[in-house]
Amino acid sequence: MRAVESYIEGRWHHGADGIMVNHAVTGESIATISSAGIDFAAAVEYARTVGGPQLRELTFHDRAGILRALGKHILADTAALYDLSTATGATRSDSWIDIEGGAGVLMAYSGVGRREMPNAKVIIDGEPVLLSRDGSFLGAHIISPRPGVAVHINAFNFPCWGMLEKLAPTFLAGMAMIVKPASQTSYLTELMVRSIIESGILPEGSLQLISGNAGDLLDHLGPQDTVAFTGSADTARRLRIHPAIIDNSVRFNAEADSLNAAILGESATPGTPEFELFVAEVVKEMTTKAGQKCTAIRRVLVPSGVAADVEEAMVARLTAVRVGDPADAETDMGALASLDQREEVRQSVDALCGAAKVVFDSCDFHDVDEDRGAFLAPTLLRATDRRAAAVHAVEAFGPVATIVHYEGTADAIDLAALGKGSLVASVFSPDDGEAAELALGIAAHHGRVHVVDEACGSSSTGHGSPLPQLVHGGPGRAGGGEELGGVRSVHHYMQRTAIQGSPDKITAITGTWTKGSRRTDNGHPFTLHFEELQIGDAITTDSRTVTIEDIEAFADLTGDYFYAHMDEEAAKASPIFNGRVAHGYFVLSAAAGLFVWAPPGPVLANYGLDNLRFATPTYPGDDLTVHLTAKEKSLRAGAGYGEVRWDAQVVNQNGETAATYDLLTMVACRPNGDESA
Repeated sequence: MRAVESYIEGRWHHGADGIMVNHAVTGESIATISSAGIDFAAAVEYARTVGGPQLRELTFHDRAGILRALGKHILADTAALYDLSTATGATRSDSWIDIEGGAGVLMAYSGVGRREMPNAKVIIDGEPVLLSRDGSFLGAHIISPRPGVAVHINAFNFPCWGMLEKLAPTFLAGMAMIVKPASQTSYLTELMVRSIIESGILPEGSLQLISGNAGDLLDHLGPQDTVAFTGSADTARRLRIHPAIIDNSVRFNAEADSLNAAILGESATPGTPEFELFVAEVVKEMTTKAGQKCTAIRRVLVPSGVAADVEEAMVARLTAVRVGDPADAETDMGALASLDQREEVRQSVDALCGAAKVVFDSCDFHDVDEDRGAFLAPTLLRATDRRAAAVHAVEAFGPVATIVHYEGTADAIDLAALGKGSLVASVFSPDDGEAAELALGIAAHHGRVHVVDEACGSSSTGHGSPLPQLVHGGPGRAGGGEELGGVRSVHHYMQRTAIQGSPDKITAITGTWTKGSRRTDNGHPFTLHFEELQIGDAITTDSRTVTIEDIEAFADLTGDYFYAHMDEEAAKASPIFNGRVAHGYFVLSAAAGLFVWAPPGPVLANYGLDNLRFATPTYPGDDLTVHLTAKEKSLRAGAGYGEVRWDAQVVNQNGETAATYDLLTMVACRPNGDESA
C-alpha cells in the first residue's frame, strides 16, 4: 500500500486520510489518494508567477525542443509504467497506446512547433491590413501567450496519454499547467509525473499535479486562465456553469463522451474488403481498453439487408476474443478500470435493453477471478427500436456496441445525427460517391470522419485513434472543443489581438518587416552574417532591360514555348497581354541576377519562395529593378546558421510591380561567434 502524492509548488505533497484505490484485476487495495492540505490558491499563483514567466521567456522553437527531449525521455523509461499499467486493467497493447502514444504526441507537437510556428514569442496571424490610403496606418493580428494557468481535468481511461495530449499544446503555447487526473488510475499518472519531474527537463512551476479532490481550485481562476476537461458530458455541463468560469469568462475546452458510430455503406456487401474491414474495426473498438475509450464505436449502423450478416460476423469474431489477465501476452481484452465502472456499464446495458436485444454477452475469463476483478464480457446488442432515445443517448462506457439498421443513405445520416454530436464516425464504402455523400452528410455532427476503403485499410490509423495533427473534439454532446489539431489547439491557450499603428510600429511589435516600414542600407545584405543582419536591411538593385533575345533564349533553355512568349499576333489576341511577354520565371531569374552576391559569403542557400505573384506582365523593353528587404530572422540553434525571409519586390520603369514574393535563405552565423542574436 502506498500513497499517491501530489506535486505542488515544487515539492511532493502527501495528503492525509486518503481514499482507497483498488487493483482492477485482483480487486486488492493498492494505494491511497488524498489532496488534503493543499493550498489551491497558492498552487495557482505559483503557476502564474514561477512557471508562466519562465515559459514565456522561451520561443516556440525553444519549447518545441523541450517537448522533444521530454518525449525521448519517456520513451527511454517505460518499463515501470508498463508494469503498473496492468493494475488499470490494460493489456500491453492498451498500455502502448497510453504510454508510448502519449510520448508520441509530445514528439508530434515538437514537430508542429518547429515546422509550423516561428522561432519567436508571438505569432503573426495573416497579412497586415491597409487602414489608410497613403499606407501610413496599418492593422495586424498577433497571437501571444496568456499569463495565466491551464487547469487540466483528465479522465481515468488514459492516465498517461490523457495528460500528455493536453500538456503538449499547452506547453508549446507558453502556459503553465495544473493537472488533475481521475482518482481511479491516478497512481499511473503520478508515476509518469515523477519521471518527468526527476528528469529536470521542464522549467520549474510549468507542471503541477493534484492527486485527489480538486477542492476549491476553480474558485481561484481568472480571465487569463483556461480549463481543459475530459470526461462525461454531465460533468462538463456542471463545470461550465461554475461561478468563476462564468464570471471571469474562463476559457473552457471539453472533450466529452459521445455515441460514436460506424456506418457500413450499402455498396460494402458481404465478401467485399470493406465489409471485412468494418467488422474487424468494430470488434477492435469494442475490446481495445475494454471499450473504455471516448472514441469507441457505440452505434453500428448497417443496411437492413445485411444486418444479419454483420451480426453473424461480429459474433464469430467476439467469440474468439480472449478475456483475462492483462499481464498475460495471450490476453486480448483486460478488465475495466474499477468495479464501480463495471457496475455503471451494466446499468447502461440495462437501460439500452428497453430498446435493444442482447445478442452476445458471454466469454471464458482466463486465469482471473471475474468477481473480484472488474471483468465484463464483450456485449453486442441489436436495436429493436432503432430511433429510441436510449440507443442514441445512453453510452455504456465499456465493451458494448449496438447494431442499428438503416434504410438508405439519407436514413443513415439522420440516425448518425441522433447522437447529438460525436467525436468521430467511420464510413466504410468502396464507392466514392456513396462515401462522399455519407461523409459530407454527417460532417457537421462530428469532429472527425474516418473514411475507409480497401486502398487505405491496411494503413489506416483506426477509428478510435486521435492524431495530434487532426482535430480531437466534436460538437454538441461531445463538448464543442478542439483538444488536438496541430496549431489549432495551441491557439486555444493564447490570445489573438489586433494591433494598429504605423508600419514602423507594426514592424517593431511583430518583429517582421512590414511594407512601408523603414529600409536601411548597410551595404549588400548578403555580405552580413546572421547576427549582423537586422530586420529592414535592404538593397535596391541596378536595372536590367528585358529583350526579345532574352525571352527566346529562356524559351530555348527551358523548353517553354508558350504562345504568349513566342507569337506576337497570338499574344495580342489574348485578353490579358498586349503582345509578347517575358516568362514569369525569367523575371524571377533576372531578379536573382540583380540582387545575388556572387562570391562566397554568409548566404549559404536559397531554399524556396513563398507567396509568389506576377502582378504586371513584363514586355520587351521593360526595365526591371528589385527592392530586397530582410523581413524575418529565425535562428537554427546549434546548426551554425539561421533562416532569413526576404521581401522581394520586382518593379518596372513605371514603378509597377512585376512580381512580388518572399525569398527564403539560409544565412551563416559568424565563425565561432555568438548565435544568440
